[in-house]
Amino acid sequence: MERFLWICLAGALGTGTRYLVGVWAGERFGTSFPYGTLLVNVAGCFLIALVTQMAVEIASFPPNLRFAITTGFLGGLTTYSSFAFETVKLAEDGARGAALVNFGVTTVACFAAVLLGLASAHLITRT
Repeated sequence: MERFLWICLAGALGTGTRYLVGVWAGERFGTSFPYGTLLVNVAGCFLIALVTQMAVEIASFPPNLRFAITTGFLGGLTTYSSFAFETVKLAEDGARGAALVNFGVTTVACFAAVLLGLASAHLITRT
């Protein structure tokens, strides 16, 4: 039950963070492209790889903390459904080039972020 409550609390924080990043990105870069969703998804990919790999390499990494960060916070922060909807909506609205850019940049950047997160975890845990 304790793990469940930590995951719920962290999920609320992740959701709030996603909202604030979306508002900030819309004000900073405009709303014609889903910059906020791109930012949270790439950051989330980096962080989930970093935290999960560190939890594997550090025997004393608390399981409740790992679940709170990955399932809770990052689950609330990242959003595949928004990415998919916004990409399709761009295409439907005639911005097919922007839809393709969003799909390509998100896919490549998220995979690159996972690789960078894993590499960072290896560097941190080997020090």
